[in-house]
Amino acid sequence: MTMNFEKNTFQKRLKSMLGVDFRRMLTSPLFYIMLGVSLVMPILILVMTTMMDGTVSINPQTGVETVIEGFDNVWQIIGTVSGSEQTMSMDITSMCNINMMFFVISVFVCIFISEDFRSGYAKNLFTVRVKKDDYVISKTIVCFFASACMFIVFFIGAMIGGVVSSLPFTLEGATAFNIVMSMLSKIALTMIFVSIYVLASVYAKQRLWLSLLMAFGIGMLMFMMIPIITPLNSTIVNLLLCLVGAGLFSYGIGFGSKKILEKISIV
Repeated sequence: MTMNFEKNTFQKRLKSMLGVDFRRMLTSPLFYIMLGVSLVMPILILVMTTMMDGTVSINPQTGVETVIEGFDNVWQIIGTVSGSEQTMSMDITSMCNINMMFFVISVFVCIFISEDFRSGYAKNLFTVRVKKDDYVISKTIVCFFASACMFIVFFIGAMIGGVVSSLPFTLEGATAFNIVMSMLSKIALTMIFVSIYVLASVYAKQRLWLSLLMAFGIGMLMFMMIPIITPLNSTIVNLLLCLVGAGLFSYGIGFGSKKILEKISIV
């Protein structure tokens, strides 16, 4: 009598790891809290900025008057048109938009991975189930999926906020196709950011404060690049560039995350 042992291939290991991670994410309150934040954030931003539009504040020391300018239309919370003055500006409309989601995503990724090391789940996982590269790839894919969901929910919230705040939906310098390309480009770009956040998280392990500090620092350094790469009037070229960049950078950064896991103690 012969016994045949089924080979534990990379595809089977990754499929198993993805199943575990997706199940853990979809049953975790954290995921739904982040979706709730993504929905409420644009509504509050549009309502509050509309209420404060035209408000004048005076600096008591210099006497300089500052006029708060709100959004002219709903689509400005999604992005700015390339070549416009707002692309590189630091006013409220250029800062309080969908690009803030890249920081929200960092919170989700860092907490999601930190919990693995804090609970001892990661140590048990590497002992009996998967290899280091399986873990990194699975976490990157699952967190990318969560990021895409957050961006979509933010877009829905922006539409609701536009209706509540009575802002116009007029398109200036962009078309509906451009907006779709801009959203898809931003979602594709999150793969790079997610890979960086995974790298920071596996390096920090259970030290959530350190992973968040590293993630926020890197995010702030790259924040001003986002509106340039994914403007409101994006085309298929922007999407392709983001897809190619996401593939190349996520592979290289993922390789770095694997090497870190191989060098450090999992405890």
